[in-house]
Amino acid sequence: MHKHMDIGLKIKSVEEDGTFTGYGSVFGNTDSMNEIIAKGAFTESILQHKQNKTMPAMLWQHDFRQVIGKYTELKEDDNGLYVEGLLAKTARGKEALELLRMDAISGMSIGYMPQKYEVDEETDVITHIEVALWEVSLVTFPANNEARVADVKAMLENGELPTKTKLESLLRNAGFSRKQAKGLIARGYKGLCQRDKADNNLEKAANVLVETIDKLRR
Repeated sequence: MHKHMDIGLKIKSVEEDGTFTGYGSVFGNTDSMNEIIAKGAFTESILQHKQNKTMPAMLWQHDFRQVIGKYTELKEDDNGLYVEGLLAKTARGKEALELLRMDAISGMSIGYMPQKYEVDEETDVITHIEVALWEVSLVTFPANNEARVADVKAMLENGELPTKTKLESLLRNAGFSRKQAKGLIARGYKGLCQRDKADNNLEKAANVLVETIDKLRR
């Protein structure tokens, strides 16, 4: 399961040639999904990248079609995941550089695969002990709930069912706890799938789901 974690932008410096330094993730920071990255979570992933002579991708808005440069340094310090990067002299890379210099970009976000984590049963906070780092993106909003809703709606319009993970993410952003979200999905997802098989389309189910999501967000 590929996940994202967003933070407020932690850029330390931006140079004329497109080089910049900053933090792709900050330890102990609780994101909009009640998830935390623990110190040391990137250690194994950084080691693997070095052994393979690779770096996480530098993306624009988590879009794998929009690589805007490359990272030249990656390490953990007491604050978080420190990165040094070089923006490409492409149209999108130049745009990103200008937006950085204007302080118009408000966030960075990591794309990762959970490896080891702990869940606090009282607070539902998930603390990631180890993650596999795939990419670090520059993003417009550190926590964009509207994008999550749009993503689910787009899937429905294309005749696809959103995954349970996407539905859980949407419900938790609507204010439900992790346990409540899982309970709602457990009771309703099966029925949604059965309706899909019976009707051979998702139009009715999609309308109900979208209306419910919109109501929850108000």
